[in-house]
Amino acid sequence: MLGIIIGLALLMFLAYRGMSIIWIAPLCALLVAFTGGLDLLPSYTTTYMAGFVSFAQAWFPVFMLGAIFGKVMDDSGAAKSVASAVIKLVGTKFAIMAVVLACAVLTYGGVSLFVVVFAIYPLAVALFREANITRKLIPGAIALGSFTFTMTAIPGTPQIQNIIPTRYFGTTPTAAPIMGIAGAIIMFGVGMLWLTYREKQYAAAGVGFVEPETKVQAVDTADLPNPWLSAVPLVLVIVTLNFIEAITIVPALLIGIIAAIALNIKRLPKIIETINGGAAGSVIAIINTSAAVGFGAVVRAVPGFNQLTDFVLGIRGNPLISEAVAVNILAGATGSASGGMGIALEALAEQYIALSASSGIPLEAFHRVASLSSGGLDTLPHNGAVLTLLAVCAMTHKDSYKDIFMVGTAIPILAVIVAIILASLGIY
Repeated sequence: MLGIIIGLALLMFLAYRGMSIIWIAPLCALLVAFTGGLDLLPSYTTTYMAGFVSFAQAWFPVFMLGAIFGKVMDDSGAAKSVASAVIKLVGTKFAIMAVVLACAVLTYGGVSLFVVVFAIYPLAVALFREANITRKLIPGAIALGSFTFTMTAIPGTPQIQNIIPTRYFGTTPTAAPIMGIAGAIIMFGVGMLWLTYREKQYAAAGVGFVEPETKVQAVDTADLPNPWLSAVPLVLVIVTLNFIEAITIVPALLIGIIAAIALNIKRLPKIIETINGGAAGSVIAIINTSAAVGFGAVVRAVPGFNQLTDFVLGIRGNPLISEAVAVNILAGATGSASGGMGIALEALAEQYIALSASSGIPLEAFHRVASLSSGGLDTLPHNGAVLTLLAVCAMTHKDSYKDIFMVGTAIPILAVIVAIILASLGIY
């Protein structure tokens, strides 16, 4: 069990130092295997790779189609068009909220959060310039709109963090809607209070907008496609996924891709390159997550895992608490919401299904808590999305991580607590 803890700590440390999880996950897995008394080579070639491959086999189509959908929406200008329309609607007076809502609309429509970061940043710079708000708050605003309530809480979101639990619990993307909506309200409401407080704090200190060293190319909104037509593929993904029973996430994304291409065919002169780019971009994402799940497979194979399982499942009170703790810890260690949840559910889903039957808590509640919990400690400083966000926004951890931590880690954990309280009251 100590070897498991050391392996997790080493994985987090090396990831924080900027090392790729693709090679540090098997390295840390071998450390866990060694301390657990397993043969090293079979632990890698059989146990680790079996976990890696099983996750990739189950989820690669979703990762690939999601990445292609985001790339088509980005290259056609449709993503920027929808975001620009939302920003214009909300206005400069509520600049931070405008950025948050623009990100939320895109991510709830199925666009990858990495695509959202690149699409929104130029629009956010122009808006913050006009409102004279420091650029240090842009990463926090994008994180709130992309990494939180639309990723894990709002029922029906097509993001992978809401889809993974359906495989283990046999639930639907709209599972436990009241818990999800309550969590979303907390994340959005308290997150906006925090960012508004920080805006006033900076303004009182005389800190306003400062031009970035690298000039940000302005978005020519006149050259963007019609925002209403641009929103059609997003709506189609949500509607087909949640309102047509026979359609799962894969055909829903396919429908979204076909609609996005059909509506923007003239704006995609290099359509094959766009699809190729999306497909290629999905490979790193699925490999990173599969590498984390492979690490979990080795952890599950060592004798100490039974002790760890007993400890987690033995947490007193509502079994949803132990699930929240397990998913949060593993998401934090791997720096991946989907990876941490994948490890936890692969190892513990059967136990939680049994606990659901004995406790009377429906599996829908376990689904929602798992999803919400994956969006907590995953946004520690070594998280890949956090690093990408800061890099795109030309900010450092010192500049903006405090706000990312508050809206992406602390407040989502508060939302999980509220969701568990609701479930304990029989409100799902």
